[in-house]
Amino acid sequence: MSALGPLSVSALNAQIKSLLEVTFVEVFFQGEVSNFTLHKASGHLYFSLKDSQSSIRCVMFKGNAKSLRFFPENGIQVTIKGALSVYTPRGEYQVICHSLIESGNGSLSAQYEALKKKLESEGYFANKKPLPLFPKKIALLTSLSGAALQDMKQIASVRWNLTKLVAFDTLTQGAQASKHIAHNIAYVDSFFGTSNAFDIIVIGRGGGSMEDLWGFNEEIVAEAIFNARTPIVSAVGHEIDFVISDFVADMRAPTPSACMEMILPDKKEWLLRLDEIREQYDKYVLESLDKAQRFCDHLLELYQQVSYERTLSFASEQIEQLRALLDSTMEQVWKQKATVLNAQALQYRQLPLLREKEYALQSLAKELQALDPKRLVRENFAQILHNGKPATLASLQPNAEIELCDGQILARARVLDFPPTLESNQ
Repeated sequence: MSALGPLSVSALNAQIKSLLEVTFVEVFFQGEVSNFTLHKASGHLYFSLKDSQSSIRCVMFKGNAKSLRFFPENGIQVTIKGALSVYTPRGEYQVICHSLIESGNGSLSAQYEALKKKLESEGYFANKKPLPLFPKKIALLTSLSGAALQDMKQIASVRWNLTKLVAFDTLTQGAQASKHIAHNIAYVDSFFGTSNAFDIIVIGRGGGSMEDLWGFNEEIVAEAIFNARTPIVSAVGHEIDFVISDFVADMRAPTPSACMEMILPDKKEWLLRLDEIREQYDKYVLESLDKAQRFCDHLLELYQQVSYERTLSFASEQIEQLRALLDSTMEQVWKQKATVLNAQALQYRQLPLLREKEYALQSLAKELQALDPKRLVRENFAQILHNGKPATLASLQPNAEIELCDGQILARARVLDFPPTLESNQ
């Protein structure tokens, strides 16, 4: 402690800067490039140089960057010459690069590609398990203090709040991260087939450098995912980050937030679909009821045509019609009979007069019979006919043609002359 009092932060950083820059005037080391950024406005290069255990920040200003014969990229191995410096506003030390020489691919990238090829050849990337459409219980394997957990919970609450989320505190960075991830996967998967089973396991964390995400590139994690019976979703880093767990898992999500959107249904969408289904169901029910009503009406019509009531009604109508016809016929018969009866009654009323007339006719008939020429003919007389009519001899002229008939024989004759009458002889 200074005798004049405590130093300010700026003063401390200034002392450190002075000490480091004097001590490390020139450094010469190699490592793998990561987190590379080209500042377009200034032309400066910002990146980190790392190995399997640590990393250091580096900057190469525009003047030195112009002499580069290659464009630095993440994952390549380079050798740096430069000086150590301290950025006093943040108290961070970094290497000011004077030269940058490419020395081959980085060891981490080589390990990543080698493990990826090995696992792919062994079938770790095939046979994906399907995820349920409506998961009821999801295990979240992530750091309880990380922002990824809060992002996933927030998206889940908005999207589908019927799913239970259970978070398991998991190391997602550091040397022990891979073992802890594999252990938690196996633990959660041990509930498979029981009443406490999980529908989906999500392993996730936010973005970071390749070394920050390296725990998800270890073979022990890949084996744990491959051997799990529960469907697993890998939601590690940002959209541009790819780790081994992405390929082995049953589904890869570009970010933890996107993971919730991918594995959980949208309640707003499903509410709309339910409304549509209800409308379709109501329409179908109404159409079915209408069709059933028409069918029932048709059956009722058929039944009425063959029912006893319809048969009886039809028979009753026929009986009524026959009865009306019978009444009409009987009425006509009675009218005819009444006419005949009236005529007969009139005859019976005139019977005494008719009998009187009958007696008179009988008397006249007897008189006529007495005067009947045929009767006289039968007594050896013949009747004189002139021009087909009875005539007397006195009415005849000489030479008149006459016919003589005795009732059976007809003879023609001519009047020659009239003999003297009895009167003239007297």
